[in-house]
Amino acid sequence: MTIKPIVLLPLLACAAWCAHQPELYNVSTGVESRSITFENPTGAKGGGGMAASPLGPGRKGAASRQIKPGETVTLCDIQGHGTIRHIWITLSNKPENLRSGVIRAWWDDQAHPSIESPLGDFMGFAHGKAMPYASRVHSVSKSAGMNIWIPMPFRKRAKFTFTNEGSQQVLFFYQIDYTLGDQHRAGTGCLHVLFRRENPTTLKEDFTILPKRTGKGRYLGAVLGVRSLGPGWWGEGEVKMYLDGDTRFPTIAGTGSEDYAGLAWGLQESPFFYNGASLAQKGYVSMYRWHIEDPVYWKKDCRITIQQIGFKGGMFERQDDWSTATFWYEPVPSAPLPPLPDIKARLANIWTEPAKAVNK
Repeated sequence: MTIKPIVLLPLLACAAWCAHQPELYNVSTGVESRSITFENPTGAKGGGGMAASPLGPGRKGAASRQIKPGETVTLCDIQGHGTIRHIWITLSNKPENLRSGVIRAWWDDQAHPSIESPLGDFMGFAHGKAMPYASRVHSVSKSAGMNIWIPMPFRKRAKFTFTNEGSQQVLFFYQIDYTLGDQHRAGTGCLHVLFRRENPTTLKEDFTILPKRTGKGRYLGAVLGVRSLGPGWWGEGEVKMYLDGDTRFPTIAGTGSEDYAGLAWGLQESPFFYNGASLAQKGYVSMYRWHIEDPVYWKKDCRITIQQIGFKGGMFERQDDWSTATFWYEPVPSAPLPPLPDIKARLANIWTEPAKAVNK
């Protein structure tokens, strides 16, 4: 039997990933499995599904919550040492909900959050536009069933919140799956996620994907949003990774914007395991790149940017609307994140669904 290349590629990617996983049949790990939802908000052993519904006690009494405008809800506050393994969230998939809701996370009692991002961008897509796709890090359904699959270790405490900064009440469902008892050494990297947006970018200045971080760390990758603001092709800009003392010139330099997403000759909706684009319509792009198999480490400092260069009969400097949700590991305590753009800046010019035709 001949296996077609289009089938072989994802099989090879999955095989490479599986080769790096712990032994799935090891039942003597010493860790305990836990899960937090509104049905068991503390993750307590034997504490799930106690709320009553009209069907009776334990019959889907607390599957979701209405979250009011301006309200902050604690999604988890876990004490001890462990690892968050998976998060699933869903709510109405209106773009404004996915950009106005904010996820924040704190590790090991640090006063400031290490994760601060609009919900949709944290869960894998820009512009508030949920498109069905799967990667090594995220899986998303068309109706905004959103999953994130990267491990999030903690040594003392893990706290997540969701804040509804929008103007409408939202119906919110979620589940956080984690293990307790994982033994993480001092200096283990904790997940950090930063959201930035420049609308528009500054002429002749590179867009910053990761502002300078000091100490040691590992860059995981980014979900990048682009809204083209001018004629011609926007994506000739190269990614630059300044590592461990680099100043004018970087150690790692890419070849173009779509090249960084692992694509070529423009941007196509091509979601793959470690790279690709989930959206490329009406001048809106949501692309991603994960440095899992090709790690980017730093020992002293790191800064990552991408040039703003276009092409129309020749290369030229240009301005567009760029955003990023940037993911990396570094130990805590760590420096505060730059301020999150306010809701007006986050919602400006995001995706709008086309008006539905009315049959007369």
